[in-house]
Amino acid sequence: MNEQLKATLSEKVNEALNQLRPFLHADGGDMELVEITDDAIVRVKLIGSCSDCSMSQMTLKGGLEEALRQAAPELKGVEAVQMA
Repeated sequence: MNEQLKATLSEKVNEALNQLRPFLHADGGDMELVEITDDAIVRVKLIGSCSDCSMSQMTLKGGLEEALRQAAPELKGVEAVQMA
């Protein structure tokens, strides 16, 4: 995946995150884009209460992934990553 495509996808991903942020902030959490891999997987870092919430996988799959599929159908999926 070339850098221009990654930059365009990054904008779309951040826009989708911004649409979800009010819901995440209401529960004391957030997400941050870490990277978009060459095989079109979005990796996000879960922050605050999202990092240990039992519903975080549902938020990723039901919320963010659905929003991303609408904004950028070429993306293959979403993964949460742990960062030290």
